[in-house]
Amino acid sequence: MFYYVSGTVAHLAPYLAVIDCGGVGYACRTTNVTLSALTVGKPGKLYTYLNVREDAMELYGFATEEELNCYKMLIGVSGVGPKAALSILSSTPPDRLALAIITGDEKVLTSAPGIGKKIAQRIILELKDKLAKGQLESMAGESYGGTGVTLIPENKVSEASAALAVLGYSQSEIGVALKGIDLDSLTLEQIIKQALRKMVK
Repeated sequence: MFYYVSGTVAHLAPYLAVIDCGGVGYACRTTNVTLSALTVGKPGKLYTYLNVREDAMELYGFATEEELNCYKMLIGVSGVGPKAALSILSSTPPDRLALAIITGDEKVLTSAPGIGKKIAQRIILELKDKLAKGQLESMAGESYGGTGVTLIPENKVSEASAALAVLGYSQSEIGVALKGIDLDSLTLEQIIKQALRKMVK
């Protein structure tokens, strides 16, 4: 229903940002990461997700599309509600979260308040399996950057591709972003960061 709201930041509170759009204040539930990018009285733009329940409608807003995509993937995991998803994204930026999911680093997830080991393992299992299946079906046999590296499970190319997919990028966008990156000598985290820098230009 709402793709984004753009206006003046009218009010900030824990997990809440109010954006004044033409005299109407939109209350958006949000993360600490997004709150840190906003200033009261200054222009603000939030990419939104409308959560509709029987007893309420709540708007969630995020400073970047990557953060919004991560939020939507998290609430798609069984047992992960809106509050838990906000808690995770408040303690972990999208690129680190994507990397943690792909590498199975549950400690990154359990560092968020209210997130225990079991739910962290469930998030990693469900999202990693989902991404792995999608990557293998749509990208099998492709190579990037003229390196001749073919997509196979557990190599840096497939892991970097899956991490970028967590952030909502398409396979074609990922393929273009990985071209020209030194996939052999860089770490997985460095590959992801370089690809992100190319895609946000």
